[in-house]
Formats: sequence, structure tokens, C-alpha cells
Amino acid sequence: MGILWTIIIGFLAGVIAKFIMPGPNEPAGFILTTILGIVGAFVATFLGQAIGWYGPNQGAGFIGAIVGAVVVLFIYGLIASRRTTTY
Repeated sequence: MGILWTIIIGFLAGVIAKFIMPGPNEPAGFILTTILGIVGAFVATFLGQAIGWYGPNQGAGFIGAIVGAVVVLFIYGLIASRRTTTY
């Protein structure tokens, strides 16, 4: 059941992150939005545990997942804009 909640929270975090940080180089579609949110949740959990905000068995909450998804979306935008340069 934990994986299902991670996917649901990840999807919601990805949708909110796309609303917070729109742009031409953002991923589109249900699957990419869900992956964006899930990766954001994992990034927030990893960074929170490294800093000491979360314990070893704690995960980032909904707000942390949104912040992580915004960070992942920003990095994705930088990489995507670099790949789509015209000569």
C-alpha cells in the first residue's frame, strides 16, 4: 500500500510543481508527471535525511515532495533547453 500512496502523492506533487513552475521545456503527460513527482519525493527524502530533517525511516511529506519536484523540474528544464539549441 505504501507504493500506491507514493505514486498518488507523486502524481499530485508533479501536477502542482508544473503549475508552480511552467515552461516550454516541461514534460507532458500523465506518466511523466507522475515520474516527476515520485523522483521529487525521493530527492526531498534523500536531501532531508542527509541534512537531518528526517529520520532513517521517514519520508518527505507532501510539501517536501512538491519542493523536490520543483527542483527536478528546474534541472530538467536546464537540460532540455541545452539540448534544443538551434544553430
